[in-house]
Amino acid sequence: MNKKWEFYEENDEKIINIAKKHNISELLTKILVNRGITEDKKIDTFLNPTRNDFYDPYLMPDMEKAVERIIKAINSQEKVMIYGDYDVDGITSITVLKKFLEERGLQTGHYIPNRLEEGYGLNENAIRLIAEQKYTLMITVDCGISGIEEIALANELGIETIITDHHEQLEELPNAYAIINAKRRDSKYPFRGLAGCRCSI
Repeated sequence: MNKKWEFYEENDEKIINIAKKHNISELLTKILVNRGITEDKKIDTFLNPTRNDFYDPYLMPDMEKAVERIIKAINSQEKVMIYGDYDVDGITSITVLKKFLEERGLQTGHYIPNRLEEGYGLNENAIRLIAEQKYTLMITVDCGISGIEEIALANELGIETIITDHHEQLEELPNAYAIINAKRRDSKYPFRGLAGCRCSI
């Protein structure tokens, strides 16, 4: 398969002026310009965002349902397992969500599949182990959107699952308690390019 590399045309004078005006490196300025972020207000928002600059997370389907279920878990001190992949956004997602929940008084377990023996995503043996350890809620981060059989098994074993993922959905969605994914076909969230660690917080 032949690949054709395409390079952005760079306006050096524009890059230098923006870099000086905002006191940022020319490399960062090139990235901003290549993304079409050249207006002062947009640059300031990109470099120094506040919560008011974020899109409303409730534009993603099942968000309200997931939040209510997590609050219930916190209030009743349920056993909650965070299940994430072994890659960068999977491990980052586990860390961010675990810290967030523990700051709210909920101790959580976490499961990272063995790369060589289990591979990516949910797997049946892991689900059975989580059930044996009496976890009643599992939150996936960076995986789960294609785990139809594994979620069915979790349901059968008494585990409710909140999926947070950023991968493309298949024709069928798993029968999870809630599925948070900006790439769901019924999502109204304006930006589809969230990484797993952004979907999970």
